[in-house]
Amino acid sequence: MAYPIVDSSEKKMEGAIEHLKEDLAVVRTGMANAAMLNNVSVDYYGSPTPLNQIAGIKVEEGRTLVVKPYDPSSLKDIEKAINLADLGIAPQNDGQVIRLAVPQMTEETRKDMVKKVNKMAEDAKVAVRNIRRDANSAIKADKTADEDLQKDQLDEIQKLTDKYVKKIEETADKKAKEVLGK
Repeated sequence: MAYPIVDSSEKKMEGAIEHLKEDLAVVRTGMANAAMLNNVSVDYYGSPTPLNQIAGIKVEEGRTLVVKPYDPSSLKDIEKAINLADLGIAPQNDGQVIRLAVPQMTEETRKDMVKKVNKMAEDAKVAVRNIRRDANSAIKADKTADEDLQKDQLDEIQKLTDKYVKKIEETADKKAKEVLGK
């Protein structure tokens, strides 16, 4: 039997997983990855614009990102935005493109990145648990449902919560292994 509260909660939990995956794409793994620049926003003619909308980004030789602006006059603004993004990588501007040489990660840097991954995973788990709390409150507030129906819905919400917390842990573990180079 389909329960509207359970269905909407599942969609929200799926959204929390997607958000986690987007956040994890930005985490450095020691290899160049265009997704590292996903959160970089450039002040382009007075409005903040995602970098990937005003420049082409490609990976060269596995460790270098090359950012080529569609509008050459925006090169300085792009360089400034990359510096402000605090990626831990110094941009090199040659007048036509910006190169970002992704340095080898030290063991300490890798451990810091894994901590960051674990924090993102914990934030996602909190989001899922908040969705569960809201759903449980909505179920208990529904005076038209009898006790058995409420119990069934609460059980379904708990099963969903367990499923999505497990997915979050698996996603974070996979990214942590990637960061550690295993």
